[in-house]
Amino acid sequence: QVQLVESGGGLVQAGDSLRLSCAASVVTFSAYVVAWFRQAPGKEREFVASISNRGQTTYYADSVKGRFIISRDNAKKSMYLQMSTLNPEDTASYYCAAKFGYYGSTYNLKTNEYPYWGQGTQVTVSS
Repeated sequence: QVQLVESGGGLVQAGDSLRLSCAASVVTFSAYVVAWFRQAPGKEREFVASISNRGQTTYYADSVKGRFIISRDNAKKSMYLQMSTLNPEDTASYYCAAKFGYYGSTYNLKTNEYPYWGQGTQVTVSS
């Protein structure tokens, strides 16, 4: 069973930066594709970013491209989301997700592709 634990959320002002972390309890973290999703109140959970097994390939939602950076450290069994130039529209609960296997060519965008999820960490951006 894979367990994911997010941390790093909080209340920030527009224009600020924040770094989210996600720690995984797996034997071989590099065997998993991982991603970040977010869900705002009253909205569906949406894709934010994904990263390949060894970190060479990343993909971002248009809404965060150029502002967010996804990364991973397989030795530490952790992944990260560096968020910059935050705006109130970024307010949401942020979830890390993982699936066993390789990245492939589909960018791994869909929530139903991921069987393992963290509990979420709240990010609130005030204007």
